[in-house]
Amino acid sequence: MTHPARRRLADCLVLVALAAFALWYLFDTFQASSRVTNLIFILPVGVALLALCALEAVRLLRAPAAEEEPTEEPENIVATGKVIALFSAYVLSAEPIGFDLATCLFVALYLLMKGERRYGIVAAYALLFGNLVPLFFARMLPYPMPMAWL
Repeated sequence: MTHPARRRLADCLVLVALAAFALWYLFDTFQASSRVTNLIFILPVGVALLALCALEAVRLLRAPAAEEEPTEEPENIVATGKVIALFSAYVLSAEPIGFDLATCLFVALYLLMKGERRYGIVAAYALLFGNLVPLFFARMLPYPMPMAWL
């Protein structure tokens, strides 16, 4: 079996495993409680995940086999490491400084890291997203979230 064929098989196996997990989770959720309030968020996400798996499987099976496997450049690995470090700092700082402030800082720093230099855009996205997401979670979760100003 050639290297691209192995990669395609591995990708298909990951999709099958993801779809199997989604089906198991949906079945388990339905067995626990078939009330609409229990399924209102889980069912659409599960169906969307299954649809994405199916679309990706069709794309994988229809795409021509690549002659060479693209290699990851060291710059991409370093950039990925920076994003992982920033996200780790975000997760660790959410409780001490507040979920809203941590989200604002994360969005702003991520945009700057990705090259956005219009500081008005950075501030607008950070404030808008950094306030709407914590408000959403504060209303959805049954326990209090640590906040700086909300």
